Amino acid sequence: MHGSLGLVGRLFAILLLTVMLEFAVGTLIYERASQISLQDDEARRLAEHLVIARKLLTEQPPNERRAMGVRLTTDRYDVHWSAAAPPPPPLSPELERMRQQIIEWEPSLERSRLWLRLTSPSRHSEINGGLQLPDGSWLYFGMHHGGGKWAFTIGRMGLALIPVLALLIAGWILIRRTLAPLRELTRATEKIGLGSEVILPEAGTSDVRDLIRAFNAMQTRIHRLITERTETLAAVGHDLRTPLSRLQLRLETVQQDDVRDAMDGDLEEMGAMIESLLDFLGGEKNPEPAVRADLAVTIATVVDAFQDHGQDVDYSGPDHLEMEIHALSLRRAIRNLIENALHYGQRARVSLLRVGDEVLIRIDDDGPGIPRDQIGAVLKPFARLDTARQRNTRGLGLGLAIVQKAVDLERGQLTLVNRPEGGLRAEICLPRPKGRR
Repeated sequence: MHGSLGLVGRLFAILLLTVMLEFAVGTLIYERASQISLQDDEARRLAEHLVIARKLLTEQPPNERRAMGVRLTTDRYDVHWSAAAPPPPPLSPELERMRQQIIEWEPSLERSRLWLRLTSPSRHSEINGGLQLPDGSWLYFGMHHGGGKWAFTIGRMGLALIPVLALLIAGWILIRRTLAPLRELTRATEKIGLGSEVILPEAGTSDVRDLIRAFNAMQTRIHRLITERTETLAAVGHDLRTPLSRLQLRLETVQQDDVRDAMDGDLEEMGAMIESLLDFLGGEKNPEPAVRADLAVTIATVVDAFQDHGQDVDYSGPDHLEMEIHALSLRRAIRNLIENALHYGQRARVSLLRVGDEVLIRIDDDGPGIPRDQIGAVLKPFARLDTARQRNTRGLGLGLAIVQKAVDLERGQLTLVNRPEGGLRAEICLPRPKGRR
């Protein structure tokens, strides 16, 4: 649970805990003060009731005083008369204070031998007592709090919760607004690896502004380095192609066919190595935007190009399948996978399938496959598994690394598996938005 709360949730939890503690402490203090005030009010009303009851009972003949006590009884006060006089109990400090408050309100009750007692030591809502009438008989009374005080407290707490809830809502809104620059920063960091440069406006608290300022500076440095490296690679690639072109022209003057063919193969391999190196190291800037293209036609076009050169490549799948893709990089990835299949298996079977909300591109070959424990290693740049494949491997070992980068750009997944019937299956799984046909 601790790890599932985001920064906004944790700050809100702290705010909630603080407000609830303040509410609880404030309620206790207010309740204590209210109890004191309520006790004073009760003492005054009890004093008034006792004075009236004493006067009315005193005016009645003894045989009618019991009936008068019944008429004086209310939901809050019990009143009855008796000629017997029980011994007054010792008063607790709290009751002694209430007795003094009653006498302060009605000094005439001081001569009446007023006494109070609690019905139960653990219940402070029931108070009984008595006072002596002028003829020596006694007026007994009882005071009941009932549920009114508790209901009053609940209602008061409900009213107090209204500003607390308003404070929590306002706090939640302020926290979200305060942390909005951090959310923008999070979204911007997700775009850095995709070649996009997003300069954020400096907003928020001083610490957040410092963080955004440092992020913008870091982002500028990273993109400057990527741009410089891309431009350098382009310049190097151009400079290397120039002597290669000259060597290609001079190759025509070589008379020996076997020597010319060997040199031509070496030059072609050098050109392919330069192309793969530029493709791998020069793609971070990614000037190619995602466009809506027909993936089926793209794959069929690549397959047709191999077939035109006499290669054993076939395609199965729909004639049309439109998607938002980076067409150039994905075409390059499919071409690399087909070249691998032809190099190690002499044949490539390309298929395109729609499975639920995913699109699968499969390239199967009839080669020796890859040892299961080394499948992950072949996706690393410059990886060569001579024990798994033939030793006449060409290039720099960047073909599958370039494929992996292109698949990552599409937010897809590249999987290599050995087929039970022999050979390797390279599968690209691409997410497809719902509702597309």
